[in-house]
Amino acid sequence: MSRNPFETALNTLRSAGEKGGIDPKVIELLSKPKRIMEFTIPMRMDNGEVEIFTAYRVHCNDALGPVKDGTRFMPNLTIDEVKALALWMTIKHAVGGIPAGGGKGGIICDPSAMSKWELERLTRAYMRKLPLKGAWVDVPGADIGTSAQTQAWMLDEYEEIMGFHSPAAINDKPAEVNGTVGSHEATGLGAFYVMMEAVRDAGLEVGCTVAVQGFGQVGATAARLLFDAGFKVVAVSDIKGAVYNAEGIDIAALEQHVEETGYVVDFAGTKPISNEELLEMDVDLLAPAAVQSVINDENADRIKAKLIAECANGPVTTAAEKILLEKGIMIVPDVVTNVGGAIACHFERIQGLTDDYWSMDKVKEKLNGRMLTAYRETIAAAKEFDVPLRVAAWINALRKISAAVKMRGWV
Repeated sequence: MSRNPFETALNTLRSAGEKGGIDPKVIELLSKPKRIMEFTIPMRMDNGEVEIFTAYRVHCNDALGPVKDGTRFMPNLTIDEVKALALWMTIKHAVGGIPAGGGKGGIICDPSAMSKWELERLTRAYMRKLPLKGAWVDVPGADIGTSAQTQAWMLDEYEEIMGFHSPAAINDKPAEVNGTVGSHEATGLGAFYVMMEAVRDAGLEVGCTVAVQGFGQVGATAARLLFDAGFKVVAVSDIKGAVYNAEGIDIAALEQHVEETGYVVDFAGTKPISNEELLEMDVDLLAPAAVQSVINDENADRIKAKLIAECANGPVTTAAEKILLEKGIMIVPDVVTNVGGAIACHFERIQGLTDDYWSMDKVKEKLNGRMLTAYRETIAAAKEFDVPLRVAAWINALRKISAAVKMRGWV
């Protein structure tokens, strides 16, 4: 079975379109990105050698508003991955009630192998060469391999090009350059809000066992919030490996260990396990928070969790989902679970356009309301159409997008 992320996204698009009675022409329109941009960035490295990087930006659909979000700097980035992410962002924005379309981009590179100055030059070059950009066109955000620092560089380069300040032109900036407070933890915090609801709907209790695959920005935030709420987080992993303790891991202490060593491995009081073992562990809640397609047709029959909350984009393939649903496992899809980051980016753009910056309490209050609305609309659509939650979330989004597409006269 294919693990191509774009094929996974298209399979869900077509299934939701059929079951939701969406106009086939709208589905056809969404299956083909509005724009695909590929460009090269020649850059002199610190050693004097010139390297030529390949960069992408994909605009999926902008019926609901200007496209936004993430930018990935990864050595194995592919155009199909970028196309899938742009489609997922289109759906995610509609799920979250955000007046925006989906955009995604990035550069094939290894940021960990670059000096700070090389990374800055490459980031600025990406903004210079990006054909379409701006607060009302395309607003790049951060993703894997990028950060608040890269976004600050992007903003500065854009404003140098334009000759005026435009904080709404870039997302995921630090608050020091007109970003929003809460941006760093928004995706993990939003996922936590959804998981609290889903745990109850799955017949589980606060305090049940949890495994978190991926201890980056999203996974670490979600794990810490679950730990603080009384859940027993028994396993955590990152790119180097996984750690396990049947009695539960002290996530606050683990965060300190990661800050000192860079990774979760060798944390005192835990034993090492593989990422594969973590995914197949007998826990109540599994939170895949790393990359796509980690649960697939090869391991789905060994998954034992009762509830899966997709904190990453596309961690469960189409073939795997069919197996999991037949086993009675509840799956809260990525377009609901991790929409918190997109919602925070929407808040950031509002603040940048109005020059009115919010408190953390206001961000949390508004984020919680948006997340619960997205989750409850998904539950309602699942009951209305008698479909799994992923299909329900997509139907909910597609109805909004379809209405905008038709009003614009595109189909």
